[in-house]
Amino acid sequence: MEPGRLEELYDWLRIPSISTGGGEASDLLAAAEFAAAIIRRAGGEAELVTIGAGNPLVIGELHAISEGAPTVIIYGHYDVQGPGPLDLWQSPPFEPEVRADRLYARGAADDKGNFYPLLIAACELFESGELAVNVRVVIEGEEEAGGESVAAWVKAEGRGADCAIVFDSAMEDAQTPAITIGLRGCISTSISVKAQPRDLHSGLYGGSVQNALHVLQQILTPLLPGDDGNLRAELRAGAEPPSAAELESWQQLRPGQEMLDEVGATSLTSDSGADFRRRNGAEPSFEVNWIEGGAARTVVPAQARAFVTLRLAPGQDAAAMQATLERLLRERVPDGVQLEIESHAATPSLFAADLPAIQIAREAIERASGMKTALIRSGGSIPVVADFAAAGIPVIVSGFGLADDEIHAPNESFVLDHLDLGERCARELLQALAALPQT
Repeated sequence: MEPGRLEELYDWLRIPSISTGGGEASDLLAAAEFAAAIIRRAGGEAELVTIGAGNPLVIGELHAISEGAPTVIIYGHYDVQGPGPLDLWQSPPFEPEVRADRLYARGAADDKGNFYPLLIAACELFESGELAVNVRVVIEGEEEAGGESVAAWVKAEGRGADCAIVFDSAMEDAQTPAITIGLRGCISTSISVKAQPRDLHSGLYGGSVQNALHVLQQILTPLLPGDDGNLRAELRAGAEPPSAAELESWQQLRPGQEMLDEVGATSLTSDSGADFRRRNGAEPSFEVNWIEGGAARTVVPAQARAFVTLRLAPGQDAAAMQATLERLLRERVPDGVQLEIESHAATPSLFAADLPAIQIAREAIERASGMKTALIRSGGSIPVVADFAAAGIPVIVSGFGLADDEIHAPNESFVLDHLDLGERCARELLQALAALPQT
């Protein structure tokens, strides 16, 4: 990527556009304006759209060179996670730094650095009079915090599109680009337990009163995976098993145990590695992400809080599973104990491997990269993909991150050469989609 473009990306990364708490509304606005300015400088149209109290959406238009061309949405997000403990960063999170072959900064991989090559490819093709498809640019500022504004925009927009491209994912490995045809949904749930009006002395009252941490443990334990690593039947309801074609394709991918080993993970069960593709692509999972209560002194805690996530497999109904999860949490609450639940649901998605958009994308990425491109399912969630799917828009989910990019963690990074790889693939893909059948 040419030096001027790199500096532009660095400037975007310097904006601390945190949407998950601790960020400033002015920084989110600045990051949105920065992206809109890129589109306008290329000669395209761009505006900021705010829905309710949400963060601004960047909505842009880049028109094709010929009438009647297909319309393609390109999607990314400018918001980022908070940096976490600053002492764990080797360089400041919002001061981009290149070390060895990587660009380090919060947002370098998720998603500014991953999406930027797609945005630049579209703008440069438009500016040079070569763009073969109509491009509608959608960049949101709430992906890390639920994506409610973009969901409302997709539902209300009405014009539709012939397909969408989302560069917010990863390669299978450094030699294998990937198109993600399946994504899990997610029910994110905050739980608050109040057992007493205040903390009580554990010697004077322990053994006679409810302990909020014990209650929290009591309601969460039955939801954890069993000895076989699977969840209870109620939480697996509706999961769509992988097709024979998918199972066959998974055999061509690298072993799941290798993927666990590369991040130093401790396996849940003895067959976690061998069963990785099914567990993380076609099965739900339940995780306790955070828990808090009590103090390092002799008290019976009055209150406790937790944040948990239920990842939904393709085929599961998000609303039904949200209701099931809340029912299971409430059914073991002792009398007199107050339980408050606040949850947000994102729907899973699955696209057929033989869709024209998927086939065109696979061939285009292989031509541009010179590497065989895998079709995979991901255990992660990108809420807008399900929103596009519900609107009848097939989605090409790709990107050029790697497993060791440390997204959401200190020292997030992106392989510098993958900016060029992403731009080459994006240019080829945008031009190839001119052959897409129009809806």
